[in-house]
Amino acid sequence: MIVAVRLAFFAFVIAFAQHAAAQASRTPSAQDWIEIKRVIAAQRAAIVAGDGERAFSFAAPSIRTHFRDDQTFMRMVRESYAALIEARYVEFLEGAVIGGEVVQPLRLVLADGTVLVAIYGVARQPDGDWRITACAIAPSTVRSA
Repeated sequence: MIVAVRLAFFAFVIAFAQHAAAQASRTPSAQDWIEIKRVIAAQRAAIVAGDGERAFSFAAPSIRTHFRDDQTFMRMVRESYAALIEARYVEFLEGAVIGGEVVQPLRLVLADGTVLVAIYGVARQPDGDWRITACAIAPSTVRSA
């Protein structure tokens, strides 16, 4: 009986360790967070510059399939994400993994002092590159000075 309990316990420990290792491999490293921020900043810079082709290149395949081309993508950005273009100040906040999804928030301060947060979803692609999978803009509880 004691042997069976010990074997069950060790099996649990091994399974837990394997699960923890798998989770750790999906958790972005410090270098990954730098790359994630670089990708988001580069896409925003391209959007601000009106370079749709470059901005669209940072989108994940699912986004690229949905919008089909950079002109359609940029039209959507101008209509629904104008704050990304209009922000007078941007600041990366601390990223997180929530429900297995990598999320990187970006604080946006508009000319009138309105503070918003762009919440980006990102995913590592099979080639190892990080691409943007989603973006939502939400009000912030922070006020601009």
